[in-house]
Amino acid sequence: MKVSLFITCLSDAIYPQVGEAMVRLLARYGIRLEFPRVQTCCGQPSYNSGYWEETRTAAKTLLEAFDDSDFVVSPSGSCTYMIHHYPELFKDEPYWLEKAQRLEEKTYEFTQFLVQVLGVTDMGAVFPHKVTYHPSCHGSRLLGVRDEPMQLLGSVQGLELVPLPFAEDCCGFGGTFAVKMPDISGAMVTEKADHILETEASVLVGLDMACLMNIAGNLRYRSEPVRVMHLAELLYEGVIQHERT
Repeated sequence: MKVSLFITCLSDAIYPQVGEAMVRLLARYGIRLEFPRVQTCCGQPSYNSGYWEETRTAAKTLLEAFDDSDFVVSPSGSCTYMIHHYPELFKDEPYWLEKAQRLEEKTYEFTQFLVQVLGVTDMGAVFPHKVTYHPSCHGSRLLGVRDEPMQLLGSVQGLELVPLPFAEDCCGFGGTFAVKMPDISGAMVTEKADHILETEASVLVGLDMACLMNIAGNLRYRSEPVRVMHLAELLYEGVIQHERT
């Protein structure tokens, strides 16, 4: 079984530790993640801005990069769902349409792959902290990733999961939205950060580094000591903690 890592732009350029955590966690289940170096942006920024022709160029790079993979795993629900748009982009090009449909079927967000494909819900992690969870919009609403992260967090020893008020509210990032409408975006992330502080959690966890980067920036600006982590980071840290104890 050939499983490939679709790292996404933000994780590759700014948060490489997220990809490293994924690689190390999956290696514990006998999976050696392949990393096609030709992969690039999934095309979501250009797609959301209406530049569909430019998006097709980016998409073709990914379609070729993962053509011979059995599964593709990504740390981002947002970028994973972007691949679900590929069949629409190539509906008039049979050659690329077939590749797009195959890639859509075999691409999973990280927690989806753990729970749905590997059947793993308990990684034996220990994380004795108060944690709250932000369900990013694309992952939860469009990709349907809801139960998987809850199952994984629920099995972590010592972890106290505190519900986040108005959890389904957007954090205000939205990629180009944050650039085009910064005032509205800033108000939304401030409100999100307020709710996180209400929980008195010491850790915020999520599945998409774009959203987490936005929220972390607001918290840092306010000098709030909330640690912001991708779930893969939390699980890997928890597994190492378990081994040490």
